[in-house]
Amino acid sequence: MSLKLRALCASLAVFACTAHAADTNPAVSSLRLYVFDCGTIDVSDISLFSPGVDKGQKKTLTDSCYLVAHPKGTLVWDAGLPDEVAKEKAGVKRGQSFHLRMNKTLAQQFKETGFSPESVTYLGLSHMHFDHIGNVGLFPKATLLMQAEEYEAAFGPDSAKYGNDPKNYPTLSANPVTKLAGDHDVFGDGSVVIKRAIGHTPGHQTLFVKLPKTGNVLLSGDLVHFSKNWENRRVPSFNVDKELSLKAMEEQAQFMKANKATLWIQHDLEQNAKIRHAPKYYE
Repeated sequence: MSLKLRALCASLAVFACTAHAADTNPAVSSLRLYVFDCGTIDVSDISLFSPGVDKGQKKTLTDSCYLVAHPKGTLVWDAGLPDEVAKEKAGVKRGQSFHLRMNKTLAQQFKETGFSPESVTYLGLSHMHFDHIGNVGLFPKATLLMQAEEYEAAFGPDSAKYGNDPKNYPTLSANPVTKLAGDHDVFGDGSVVIKRAIGHTPGHQTLFVKLPKTGNVLLSGDLVHFSKNWENRRVPSFNVDKELSLKAMEEQAQFMKANKATLWIQHDLEQNAKIRHAPKYYE
């Protein structure tokens, strides 16, 4: 066999393997939403999230991530705590306020859906705090969808000012990126829309998903962390802008009312317990 022929056969073999990997993803004819348990966060003093209220009270928050499967591609929304946390039976301390735990890795949960992380089309991050970016390395080929202000805050010279730590997400700089300047219709049909909701961070965003059978859902990011704060419009002490945070809450509330959408609060442990998780899905 000639050298050229061997090279051609090798190329065809690689193509066949790649095609086979893509074919193993579940066929999707309509929208699906998978919910993952990406860890829990025990907070030693919840007044950090509700200044002046419940001082010294403990509270456990969940950490949710999602996979949106659309006939035109896939979107992962937020990436939770790092899978390495699952290796520590006693959990991991972060600073004085947080104790992190994870029962099952996102990689394993993702595998159970039948989708390949390497084939994910888009990676949408509500913002760049540590508990939303822990497993971004699972999706090296996904195009990052992020508000321009968030990208600049995360990778710019003042990153630490916004609670970001560039050492936590070096792999993201290699992902292709689309910087957004407002709302963004991900698949072009209005069924999956990133909503600009700045205030918690300089370029915070939420995700609207228009499910044919379940109904319309808004994934909160950190617009709010639990129901009590949503009902009372309380702003965490570490948000970068209180007034913009309140404005974002009101705008998102009006949007949900106009679109008959339900708010899924990504950190609300009690609400999240009533939501079914992958490999089951909503459609």
